[in-house]
Amino acid sequence: ATRARGLGFLPLSIHTRIRVALLTPLLSPADGSRRPVASQARRRCASSPRREMGLWMLLEGFLLLANSLAILNEDRFLGPRGWSMSEVSGNGQTKSLKGQIVGLIYATQFLRMPLIALNVLIIVVKMVSG
Repeated sequence: ATRARGLGFLPLSIHTRIRVALLTPLLSPADGSRRPVASQARRRCASSPRREMGLWMLLEGFLLLANSLAILNEDRFLGPRGWSMSEVSGNGQTKSLKGQIVGLIYATQFLRMPLIALNVLIIVVKMVSG
């Protein structure tokens, strides 16, 4: 006779006990009422303020993109993949899309200090405004 297995390494009875012990606080409301917890969470979500996409969030997104481009290392990441400035300018591909992207990466790496200052400013504004 084969024995049913729970998580693969625990027998089914132990798996069932663990599942009941973990899910019972999530399924029963804390105040003892008969309402399901999901409706309470839905009601709580409906009353919370929503953050809509605006100019500020768009600027934060561009700042995150600039940060991601500024940390790319030429020797470890760009060079082995053929995205170094010497390879692009040596092949005459500066007007291609690849050349434009490599130029954007190098421009963000060149402007690291203003990028750091902008990050500090954004962090301070977020801390003050909440």
